[in-house]
Amino acid sequence: ASIAAVEGVLERLGVPPAAVRVSAAVPVAAGFGVSGGAALGTALAAADCFGLAVTRRELVAAAHAAEVTAGTGLGDVVAAARGGVPVRLAAGGPDQARLDRLPARGRIEYVSFGELSTAAVLADDTQPVATAGTTALDRLRATPTLEELFAAGRAFATAADLFVPEVRDAVDAVQAAGGEATMAMLGRTVIARDTGLSDAGYEPSVTRIDPTGARLE
Repeated sequence: ASIAAVEGVLERLGVPPAAVRVSAAVPVAAGFGVSGGAALGTALAAADCFGLAVTRRELVAAAHAAEVTAGTGLGDVVAAARGGVPVRLAAGGPDQARLDRLPARGRIEYVSFGELSTAAVLADDTQPVATAGTTALDRLRATPTLEELFAAGRAFATAADLFVPEVRDAVDAVQAAGGEATMAMLGRTVIARDTGLSDAGYEPSVTRIDPTGARLE
């Protein structure tokens, strides 16, 4: 199956026809920014494969534009390029966006309960999401900690009416067990710090915060 954002990157970079094989270690359409990650990975790989004379900023810009055009995300690419726990202070591509970052590392657990179309959410009235997002960002800027990020995420999902029952139940269970959890934006997925989901009785997948951002290996 083709990924619109990936096709868009190839078109923007003007490379010869190429097949792109995408492998994701996390679920698709579950709030992990797979489309944006695939677009960014394609840009980096295409530059390397075809010897393009472009900067990293130009590659990030191409991937960002392709994803926005595809309607699969608005800010995943710039965040993935930055790495760590980015805090977006101003929206846009790499030329317009302003990002800070929380100095956080560590284990993250997650459980996914199925797909949620980002494109479908963005096609609806986005004003409630925008309003809730501004409030959450102000809250995080006032207290820039990982704990506050999770708390602001829960408040955002509630205010924007994004929670589905199974996600809400899992978040509540983690909190009841003394942990921190929230909803992945946007997906039917719960993310928790450290062993939060394990302590609440779930069998989660495990990952870690990557401080370096997208890169070729």
